[in-house]
Formats: sequence, C-alpha cells, structure tokens
Amino acid sequence: MALKHSKQRDLIKEFLMTRKDHPTADVVYMNVRQQNPNISLGTVYRNLTLLADIGEIARLRLGDGVDHFDADTSPHYHFVCTHCGSVIDLEMDDISEIVAQAGANFDGHIEGHVTYFYGSCSDCKKKELSS
Repeated sequence: MALKHSKQRDLIKEFLMTRKDHPTADVVYMNVRQQNPNISLGTVYRNLTLLADIGEIARLRLGDGVDHFDADTSPHYHFVCTHCGSVIDLEMDDISEIVAQAGANFDGHIEGHVTYFYGSCSDCKKKELSS
C-alpha cells in the first residue's frame, strides 16, 4: 500500500533536516506549529513514529525515557552528554567490525548494532574546569 502524501509529514521531515541536535517530539511540535498552528501533538507523534518505522528518519532511544529523532539515517554514532543531555553526531571511522566480534561467541545471528558514547560535552567540560 502506497503512503498517502501529507503536508504535516513534509513539515516535520523538513524541520528535522535543519537540525543536528536530535530533538524530541515536543521540540519538533513546538517548532512545526509555528508554520502550521493547527497541527496537534498527536499528529506530530504519529508522523514521527511512521517516518521512523519506514526508515525515513532515525529514532534514538538514549535511556532518558524520551525518543529523539534524527533526519540522518546513514550509519553514524552519537555522543550523549551526561550533564546537559545534548546529543551530538560523532565524526569517527566505521566500527561495524564490532558485529563480527560480538557474534564470534554467539550462536545466533547479529544483524546490526546501536552504540552511544557518554561523557561531558565541550560546553559542560569547560564549565567543570572553571568551577
């Protein structure tokens, strides 16, 4: 079944493509409703879920109880600041060989992995050093 075109979905995806901070649904809603005041929070949640389910955006589950969204669906890694909660794309070489290492002593089949790095972002690190 073909997906019906949606102006709301287009607005949500366009907004995400302008962001590198991996916003939550609430942040997406607050920004998208500036362009479309009639959009509901439920519509934003449904469309984010749909876009993530069909692979047009990435849903990041960072353990903070809130989903974050990323328009960049290419394989890449994220850094999560344990102080301010910011989520930053990491520029690094591919580490996909970790799948083979993980599967070396595993009797099943590993299809992929999700890796998050944690610590202090540069802003929080500067604040820590000046304290």
